[in-house]
Amino acid sequence: MSVRFIAILVLSLSWLTVVVGAEPARPNIVFILADDLGYGEIGCFGQTKIKTPNLDKLAAEGMRLTQHYSGNAVCAPSRCVLMTGKHPGHAFIRDNRSTPPEGQYPIPAETVTLPKLLGKAGYVCGGFGKWGLGGPGSAGEPLKQGMNRFFGFNCQGVAHNHYPTHLWDDDKQVRLNNPEFSAHQALAKNLDPRDPASYTQFTGKEFAQDRIMEQALKFVRDNRERPFFLYVPSTIPHVAIQVPDDSLNEYLGKFEETPYVGNKGYLPHRTPRAAFAAMITRLDRDIGRIVALVRELGLEENTLFVFSSDNGPLDHAYQGYAGTDGRFFNSAGPLRGQKGSLYEGGFRVPTIARWKGKIPAGTTRDRVSGFEDWLPTLIEVAGVKDSAPKDIDGISLLPTLRGESQPERPFLYREFPSYGGQQIVRIGNWKGVRQNLKPNAKNKTPSLTIELYNLKDNIAETKDVASEHPDIIAQMEQLMREQHAPSAIFPLPALDRLVAK
Repeated sequence: MSVRFIAILVLSLSWLTVVVGAEPARPNIVFILADDLGYGEIGCFGQTKIKTPNLDKLAAEGMRLTQHYSGNAVCAPSRCVLMTGKHPGHAFIRDNRSTPPEGQYPIPAETVTLPKLLGKAGYVCGGFGKWGLGGPGSAGEPLKQGMNRFFGFNCQGVAHNHYPTHLWDDDKQVRLNNPEFSAHQALAKNLDPRDPASYTQFTGKEFAQDRIMEQALKFVRDNRERPFFLYVPSTIPHVAIQVPDDSLNEYLGKFEETPYVGNKGYLPHRTPRAAFAAMITRLDRDIGRIVALVRELGLEENTLFVFSSDNGPLDHAYQGYAGTDGRFFNSAGPLRGQKGSLYEGGFRVPTIARWKGKIPAGTTRDRVSGFEDWLPTLIEVAGVKDSAPKDIDGISLLPTLRGESQPERPFLYREFPSYGGQQIVRIGNWKGVRQNLKPNAKNKTPSLTIELYNLKDNIAETKDVASEHPDIIAQMEQLMREQHAPSAIFPLPALDRLVAK
């Protein structure tokens, strides 16, 4: 036997050993989170006025989750549920709370988060957009909570202006070429609201979303040889209504417009309907850029894409708050309520999952699920499902995503100490709602009354049938008591007293 033949045989056997013994590559995970996007504001969930071709294609190639719920009805507590897998009765952050000069109340250093778990599984984790779980230098800032790379807004308040003076590059502040101006001001009365020149003071040269997207795409390129978790919590379409002209021009003249002069919060805009639609279409364009890059790098079949929203929209109940027009765009679709509400419109959100070859294309699932379910789902996708903390409330929905049958969720729980104080439980199609749990000048005695809705027959939550089903109300009362763990930082006294009994 020749030396050459032996060498070839050895090399062949070595290659075979590597191939047979090699673990399959861990899939990349891309999680894109819109900000205040309503259930009905993208095409594949019923929108007819705003163009979202990339999201519609993502849904056509993947799965729509039609009964998926965000973590809460406003930004920070919703993101806490997403990152920790705990519902709002157990999560640390339960409401928005600013910590001047910049940032929100921080999650503790020891918090077990999704990026920490994925990092232990060999993932490089990058966040690009709005964090909101701890200001600069706090225990909650992204680099201390598992992110290897961060670029964007650390603070929700700063993110009210899409042309800010600065963003955060990891733990360093970077200046943008924008003038300093408040995101909360009205148009001066001496200016003509129909003159475009009146609004030039409310813009700049660098749109934050564009700078953030540059870094998100760079992160994908830089980490194409290893598994990555790309988290893109966009600031769009959260007010103020601002968008560059190249996007605005697509919608100018498409709708009847009344200039918004800033008299109901945030910045004025000459064509608020066109600008709002353009913001969503610009986000859709950027999502298309991420998908295209993943495809270009040959990573498409090994990448799970998830798209959702952190809560519901600023709907018509706000009567044009900040220039939005939820009634015109049918922002909440058939649902009651809006951002800040635990009626369906406030936290049932449009959600899409796409994983080529793994998630059946063009499918829809109506199994009830929530943000707490993504932590166990994604660590199972990463191959480390046993690393899930024992005290989480999430249930992996990977079987559902694969198109397999999966038991119905036993219940879904939410509570929110703001907007009057609210609490809900959903069991199957039954939904119990408590409102006015916090005393105020008008409501000095908190209410523990439970409204009951059958969402199968009454998705708009207009018919309270509590008096007809005392047995179901009793179930709801028990779960509402059991699932609320009192919080000294975010108290709900009416519920705290019930638990103490």
